[in-house]
Amino acid sequence: MMVLSTLDWWVLGVFVCFSVGLGAWFARSAGRDIQSFFLGNRNLPWWIAGTSMVATTFAADTPLLITELVANYGISGNWIWWNGLIGGMLTVFFFARLWHKADILTDVELTEIRYSGKEARFLRGFRALYLGIFLNAVIIAWVNVALGAILTVFFDIPPKETLYYVAGAMLVVAAYSSLSGLLGVAFTDFFQFWIAMGGTIVLAFVVLQSPEVGGISGLQAKLPAATFQFLPQLSWSSTSLQEGAQVFSISLSTFLAYVGFQWWASWYPGAEPGGGGYVAQRMMSAKSPTEALKATLWFQIAHYAVRPLPWVLVALAAMVLYPDLAPEDKKLGYVMAMKDFLPSGLRGLLLAAFLAAYMSTISTQLNWGTGYLINDVYARFIAPQASARGLVLASRLATFLVMAAGLWVTAQLSTMEQAFKLMIQAGAGLGGVLILRWYWWRVNAWSEIAATLAPFVGIWLSSYVWPLPEPYGFFFTVAFTTVVWLLVTYLTPPTDAAVLQQFYARVRPEGWWEPIRLQTGLSAQKPQWPLLWSGFLGAMLLAYSLLFALGKWIFAAYTEALCYTLLALVGLWLVRRCLQKLALS
Repeated sequence: MMVLSTLDWWVLGVFVCFSVGLGAWFARSAGRDIQSFFLGNRNLPWWIAGTSMVATTFAADTPLLITELVANYGISGNWIWWNGLIGGMLTVFFFARLWHKADILTDVELTEIRYSGKEARFLRGFRALYLGIFLNAVIIAWVNVALGAILTVFFDIPPKETLYYVAGAMLVVAAYSSLSGLLGVAFTDFFQFWIAMGGTIVLAFVVLQSPEVGGISGLQAKLPAATFQFLPQLSWSSTSLQEGAQVFSISLSTFLAYVGFQWWASWYPGAEPGGGGYVAQRMMSAKSPTEALKATLWFQIAHYAVRPLPWVLVALAAMVLYPDLAPEDKKLGYVMAMKDFLPSGLRGLLLAAFLAAYMSTISTQLNWGTGYLINDVYARFIAPQASARGLVLASRLATFLVMAAGLWVTAQLSTMEQAFKLMIQAGAGLGGVLILRWYWWRVNAWSEIAATLAPFVGIWLSSYVWPLPEPYGFFFTVAFTTVVWLLVTYLTPPTDAAVLQQFYARVRPEGWWEPIRLQTGLSAQKPQWPLLWSGFLGAMLLAYSLLFALGKWIFAAYTEALCYTLLALVGLWLVRRCLQKLALS
């Protein structure tokens, strides 16, 4: 069992007190109405909104996941999630400004300003309950389990007892989240992110300099050279770990799934095609469409290019330090390095870093999930005449309801694993509707309902009727869902013309809206497609080149590092040019 020194406890105490105090500071601003409680009065600067997004995705389980990927596949194993940058950058340039201009409080509220009829009301209520209670509770539970694993390794607390400590941490987060609303959540996220990043950088430095590792040169001498490869190998047959090579070998079919389909076709929390969830919430809380775009751009660059490298370095060191860990325990190498190599004071800092990562994720999940329950269920269907003060009070109480749901699922998680995996698979094919509802007037509420339900049938067919290996089962589900929702779109009446006209006048989207534009009498806009695609491609070049450049500089591959740095500068120039010329208002 690791014993914390007095200095460690002081570091942890100061961190917790500052987080709670900062959240309480914003209590008065958040108490005006639910616009202030859930969107921070729509006045967040891009650097706060964007950093809040990054902090939310930096959960207590994230470094552990990276450690497991690197142990199994080397650095290239991170392409399992690095491929998500494609969809992320699509959101930056094609959707961020649209979300802000929609002038709504939650992403599911979009259903009733974009669609019409009873089906739109049903879709709004259903998605609010599904996202706000069920899905949100599962996400919270997974983060709670990761914190419990950390507590077990650090303090030898039996796994069954960690729930009590996790509940205490959640109660602290729920307290300041219920007081401060999004303003407090976002500003504490900003503070907590830099604490978490600082802690992970310190850990990487300390572990690398240990005699057992011997710095970067020692790391390179003790691990296979392929372990340090940033790009996966392309094979003709299967996706697997090549025996003894420590490099991710990806089949052509899986490569096609990543590059051609997954980023736009699949829906899962935090990576919704076209934006959604807490990402959309932060976009809508920004000061302007320009600030929304900048916030999302910073989020994507920090999330994919900057944040992972300290985790990767510790994961590589853990392969040297703990070579005999069982496969299911490889992810714990990160926590073991913290426990074994940090001196007094720094242990407290790293625990504060993990607690910061945990708190920033949970606070967002609580605020985001509560937003659905209050705005899209309580205020919409139960108490539409409720006062502003009454809605804020209901929001604060509902925060603890969401917390309780998350704790309950945490206690039942062993029975929820398959349901969680099914939920992730069941998003295959939904992405097409979520993208095209902004760019094609003919998409209606029935289209989205069909795309939500069809993947379950597609998974059943590809699993039991015509069993297909992955990723071919994924391809089948995407194709099946797409055919179903397109047929439903043409077999059902279009959205009411008045609703479409109001939506077009409010958002002014590009794409196939000409019949609606003519009905509104609004003048045609100058097409911005070339600038949007230029910015998208430039941002992709910037983020990936920056990731590779930082990695190559760290591993002393200076020629490659210089080439990637120059490519990153070219990408930066393209992005700046796009932002200067793009009309975002």
